[in-house]
Amino acid sequence: MKLLLILDSVEYPLAPNPVLARRVAACLVQRGHAVDLLELWDGETPPPSVPGCRQFPLAFADEREMNRALEFGQSGGTPVPLRLARLCRRPSAALAAVRQLALKRPRRVTAARREIERLDRLCHYDAAVAVAAPYAGSFALAGAAFGGRKASWQMDPYAANRSYAAPGAWKKELELGRSMDHIFTAPTAAGDFAPGAPLAALAAKMQVVDFPGLVPPTAQSKPVPGAPLRCVFAGSLYPQLRTPHFALELFAALDLTDVQLSFLGGGWQNYPACLLPPYYDILGDRLTVAGPVPPSQAAAALAGADVLLSLGNGVDNQVPSKLFDYLASGKPILHLAKLQSDPCLAYLEKWPLACIVQESEGVTPQVLARVCAFLREKGRLRLPFAEAARLYPENTPEHAVSLFERAFAAP
Repeated sequence: MKLLLILDSVEYPLAPNPVLARRVAACLVQRGHAVDLLELWDGETPPPSVPGCRQFPLAFADEREMNRALEFGQSGGTPVPLRLARLCRRPSAALAAVRQLALKRPRRVTAARREIERLDRLCHYDAAVAVAAPYAGSFALAGAAFGGRKASWQMDPYAANRSYAAPGAWKKELELGRSMDHIFTAPTAAGDFAPGAPLAALAAKMQVVDFPGLVPPTAQSKPVPGAPLRCVFAGSLYPQLRTPHFALELFAALDLTDVQLSFLGGGWQNYPACLLPPYYDILGDRLTVAGPVPPSQAAAALAGADVLLSLGNGVDNQVPSKLFDYLASGKPILHLAKLQSDPCLAYLEKWPLACIVQESEGVTPQVLARVCAFLREKGRLRLPFAEAARLYPENTPEHAVSLFERAFAAP
């Protein structure tokens, strides 16, 4: 097959969805398919190359500057008049805002649509797959004159996303789906296509494709007997979706002198400055908060960790893709769930080296004893990658490739 994958990293250059799609692209090439990547990027952080794939980068520095000036539309932060004043000092960013917010014709969609059409005239693809979220690539593909099959790979929901109000909501998602030949969606979104659900009319086009995040780790450190036990969280934090409060409370209550807790990743600006000092007073240098770090540093921290800390989302229709990097490492996972319906539980209940604590349990003597026993008994154990692949075969890139091959080969 000759395929075009459309990836979008404009808002978040290190976003996981393009990373997962590139893994699948590499696997497609290994299986003998020709794959081109249309990379929508921010004009500042070039997307990485993928062996065997041709890349066609399309930069949107204007939208990057718009997002920064407007602080991504997040509540709190700089007052709106000051954000608008900042925007007006950047003419290209201001024009991008007019196109997106006033005219409802974001340049990313219109420019990507033209590039899809240009590439198809040159290459005559069998199919194109737009990876979402973000959904700009999907909407661009929907409106493009394209000779092959069109597919939207929806790793994150659109109308059902509870982190923001999607423009047009279900009506717009239905229109998008009707323009596609295939819709690939995460297991947590499959219910939206059930009888009586908002997307039931698209059920015949829908195929569940789980996150293809399970790949062998590039490097791993060996446990060091007698050394402090290193517990590491690597990921982004949010005001409500994913928060560190319960983890801090739990480790402060444990107060184990030979256990270290490290956070790597952004989002701490969402919390008051008074959050961390009480925990530093208790844990001292056993607590590290690094903030945003380069991917190589985050990978090194995960490779050197003994126990991986997983923070559950505050919604039940999104799974943090980082979970599959954790599972691939073969290491113990301490998961702190916000919800009884946390979708991570379906995966972690199969993992022999998992300890699951519900926030609703609180920091009780029973919880502390359970977590302490887990850290002592399993904190330095490892499972081979082959065991993770056996337990989660649907989360390998090879499985996603097989689903794509069957879908695009069908009449």
